[in-house]
Amino acid sequence: MEYTKKLVYQSNYWYNDGLKRARIRDMSGAIGSLKKSLQYNSENIAARNLLGLVYYGRGEVGEALVEWILSKNFQSHENIANYYIKKLQENPTELEKVNQAIRKFNQSLDYCYQDGEDLAIIQLKKVVDAHPTFLKAYQLLSLLYIHTQQYGKAKHTLKAAHKLDTTNDITLRYMHEMNELRRKRAIKQAEKKEEKPQTVTYNIGNETIIQPASSGVKENAGLMTVINIIIGIVVGVAVMWFLIMPAVNRSTADRTNKQVREFSDQIAEQEAQISALQTELESYRATSEETENAQQTAKSTLDSYEIVLSMYDHYLNQDMSDSAMVEELLKVNADSLGTLGREQFDTMTGDIYSRYSEVLYSTAQENFQVANYADAITNLSTVMQMNEGYDDGQAMWLLAQAYEASGDTENANTWKQKVEENYPDIDTSGQTEDTGEEQ
Repeated sequence: MEYTKKLVYQSNYWYNDGLKRARIRDMSGAIGSLKKSLQYNSENIAARNLLGLVYYGRGEVGEALVEWILSKNFQSHENIANYYIKKLQENPTELEKVNQAIRKFNQSLDYCYQDGEDLAIIQLKKVVDAHPTFLKAYQLLSLLYIHTQQYGKAKHTLKAAHKLDTTNDITLRYMHEMNELRRKRAIKQAEKKEEKPQTVTYNIGNETIIQPASSGVKENAGLMTVINIIIGIVVGVAVMWFLIMPAVNRSTADRTNKQVREFSDQIAEQEAQISALQTELESYRATSEETENAQQTAKSTLDSYEIVLSMYDHYLNQDMSDSAMVEELLKVNADSLGTLGREQFDTMTGDIYSRYSEVLYSTAQENFQVANYADAITNLSTVMQMNEGYDDGQAMWLLAQAYEASGDTENANTWKQKVEENYPDIDTSGQTEDTGEEQ
């Protein structure tokens, strides 16, 4: 008992921690705490219901439904999860909008695979308009904005994602990348604004004179001045040709090489950023199938639980025919049920399937004897869904014969092969005697 109390105490501690985090929109932290709470006590209804609400707050409706259905399975009465599920079911229009948003999100991922970033951005804008709490859609949209250098829109979208979940790792990483890009742009702009004025420095006595460099050559009146200018030009050209030009050429080559190195570094940096963004895109693409599967699993689980609960009441009250109950029970995905749901399902099917299989098999034999092969196939196909090995394979063999007699050779061969593989010692004599025409 002391060990059980410790588990309950730890579960309640992590539930309270998750509640505090959820109140400040720390959704990622809240999910981690609530999962720990359920690890200590999987029947903590309050923690499971709150986990569903946190998922719903991030736009993950399928995950929220799974948690509420599990909560309902643990405690079917006086459970607020019933209210949450009922509210979703009462508003099919809203559910359809969510499903449409998820389909458009997956379509956006397909566009990213095909390098159609513009189309993906258009789709994602529609997604966040229809489903304003869809965190993953905001994150992918901001990633595409960064990838297409629309930094202002990326900043706005990241703010919206941050409001939904203040500690989400992906959102924080994107915001850090945006800050780094902004810092680098600021440095480059500051370097462009720096100006180094050209000056001339010379000494007169003990004084140093600094003045702007002369932009022109003053004209002197007088013949000597003209001669001196001509001599100076000749000497200057000679000096330039033999001394300055090689230095200028070397300086130009060095400057060109420096620019090439800078451009190479920038290209390498851009390629690294593009590679990182592509990696993020790949991670979204990898999770798209998981998202879609989670939605399908949630819907299948919800439908299966609803059918099992409804049919179990009819089973206990014995107010519904076997045929009607079998029709509904065959729709159940048994693997998605929890322990209690699976026990109820097995109890019903173990009784009803056995009884109804006998009725259908007997009816199918009569159908076969009067050459009513269509009804025989229908009845035996239902038997195969309930128990494929009914009557030690005799039902399967009769189905193969019915297909053969009706002219469907392909299905006949398929079922005959199954009989040979699973029931090689079956007695196949005596079932086809009255199938021919009258002589």
